[in-house]
Amino acid sequence: MEKARALLRWTAILLVIVMIFFLIGSPAVFGVKIIPKEGLETRADIIRIESMRVFGKLERPPVTFLHQKHTEALEKKNKDCSACHLSEKDEVVDTERMSTKYMRLKDTTKQAVMDIFHTNCIDCHKETKAAKEKSGPIECGECHQDRVTVMSSWKSIGMDKSLHYRHSKAMDKKCEKCHHEYNESTKKLFYAKGQESTCRYCHQKTTEDNRISLRLAAHLACIDCHREVLAKDESAGPITCNGCHDSGEQKLIEKVKTVPRMPANQPDFVYIKTGKGDGTKFNPATRMNLVPFNHQAHETYNDTCRICHHADLNACINCHTLDGAKEGNFVKLEQAMHRMNADQSCMGCHETRQTDQSCVGCHTSFEKKRQQGTSGCLNCHMVPKSQIAAEVQGDDVKREAAGTLEKREAMTATYNRSDIPETVTINTLMNKYEPVKLPHRKIVQTMVDNINRNKLANYFHHEKGTVCQGCHHNSPAAKEPPKCVSCHGKPFNAKDPFKPGLMAAYHRQCMECHKAMGIKKPVSTDCIACHQKRS
Repeated sequence: MEKARALLRWTAILLVIVMIFFLIGSPAVFGVKIIPKEGLETRADIIRIESMRVFGKLERPPVTFLHQKHTEALEKKNKDCSACHLSEKDEVVDTERMSTKYMRLKDTTKQAVMDIFHTNCIDCHKETKAAKEKSGPIECGECHQDRVTVMSSWKSIGMDKSLHYRHSKAMDKKCEKCHHEYNESTKKLFYAKGQESTCRYCHQKTTEDNRISLRLAAHLACIDCHREVLAKDESAGPITCNGCHDSGEQKLIEKVKTVPRMPANQPDFVYIKTGKGDGTKFNPATRMNLVPFNHQAHETYNDTCRICHHADLNACINCHTLDGAKEGNFVKLEQAMHRMNADQSCMGCHETRQTDQSCVGCHTSFEKKRQQGTSGCLNCHMVPKSQIAAEVQGDDVKREAAGTLEKREAMTATYNRSDIPETVTINTLMNKYEPVKLPHRKIVQTMVDNINRNKLANYFHHEKGTVCQGCHHNSPAAKEPPKCVSCHGKPFNAKDPFKPGLMAAYHRQCMECHKAMGIKKPVSTDCIACHQKRS
């Protein structure tokens, strides 16, 4: 029996070792990034030609095509996109549009598409080679390769506020140039004034029904427009892969320092609605005060409205109801607002702000998930300015929300200097080393100075002793919090594995905070920087 158990233990150990080697040797597993080999070329213009998938399983590996390389070769011959891409009249937008497909407008038959690629690509390469110029491959195995010879450095690009403002200004605020809706009866696009929204709300990752994918929509509309402007010898946006998707090129895109507010009839202040007929005092369904929201201020903190409005520009309650609805994937309103791992939620967004170097020492160290008392809810669910229980509408709601937010007090300081010990001597574990003299007051003051201009911290650190909880993490905010030894015993408590012993608690708290905040000294290997050896 004992031998059988030992055999099982060794089998389990061997399986773990095999799995570790498997994961290390297979970088694509579980989303682990492939590390480029030394000297391997990286490009942003790589296209995998696998058009034959629409006809079934591929007979040969996809072709790795370098789009920018071919574009530059064509430019030298005074040729443009039309050398490879045909154009046709698009009835939906009532204009000529360039097809993104190679030398065809539609995928007809498997043999026809195959012949288009083989005939045109190989003939072009042969002509180039005959002219004694550098050319591409002409053999099957030279194009259809299993081995990856280049790595993609492609980076997504979006229409942030700065880029949107520049386009709006260049087009003289003619929003209909880009924004449209689809009319089901006429089968055409039309402009709905006042209902402009992001392209991503309709155009998804893949083409569905009568809506082309976002990738196709962007390449058709943006590149066509840029080409038209360039044809007039005017300054225009990029028409090459690198121009949009190379990280280096993206850094060269001009940024407008102060972007005027987008005129979209959005409110300055509003209450986060929890249902129909919300008043300004209390919602019986949730038993919570409504949350006043400074919409205008939050616009300045983000580059796009999609940070919050990820599906459309309507109020969150339209999809995320109190009980959960199909439109919101059954994510309840409470979950949508409080989820820590979702950037669109209030608390999730605030959580990401805590990674700032002035905050990260307290908020993302090993004691990251600090517990808040019930008073923490009042940071958002504020007591309204006036005791209006009746339902109010329009500007009255805005004024009430604005007035409630004006009531909050920003906490930009801590206790008086005289209440903060200048130094704290840590001698509980004194053995091989002398006691540690902690510059306590200096540390506290530095932390306060670092967050002095941080509005999020000022409004959410609602007590003078909140900043003290960065170190005294499991005790109430107080002038004289309990010592570390009150919770962390000198020997490690094996019955409570999630609570480190006193020595581990000191070292982890101090050193992890220093590392997170970029404090170079003392380093973890320099023991005598904090405590001298005893003679």
